[in-house]
Formats: sequence, C-alpha cells, structure tokens
Amino acid sequence: MRINLDREKCIGSGQCVLAAPDWFDQDEDGIAIVLEGAASEEDSEDVHQAAYTCPALAISLDSE
Repeated sequence: MRINLDREKCIGSGQCVLAAPDWFDQDEDGIAIVLEGAASEEDSEDVHQAAYTCPALAISLDSE
C-alpha cells in the first residue's frame, strides 16, 4: 500500500508517529514525514491506525 501525506494539512499532532513509528516521523516544526512510501500487509494495521487517528485527515492510503 502507498502512503500519501498532505504536509499542507498536517497540524503536527504526532498521532501518526505514535500509531506507526516505523513509517512516520516529524520534522523540526512538528510536521509529519513518511519514512517509507509503501507499506507491506504486515504493517497495514499500524498504517491504517495512523490514517484513522490523524485529526487533520492528512494521510491517505492507496492499494498498489
């Protein structure tokens, strides 16, 4: 699955980092960054949780 992050929408809550620390981090300003662009099925639960808990709805997922 492909992880898409709209950095313009991100409010820096850090919920994605808490839900999926292997896939998300934050820059110096607190804005989220994606560490990897594609997640495997094994990681899908964490990545889906990150997208679901994002208060800004800045994360979307695409099937590959």
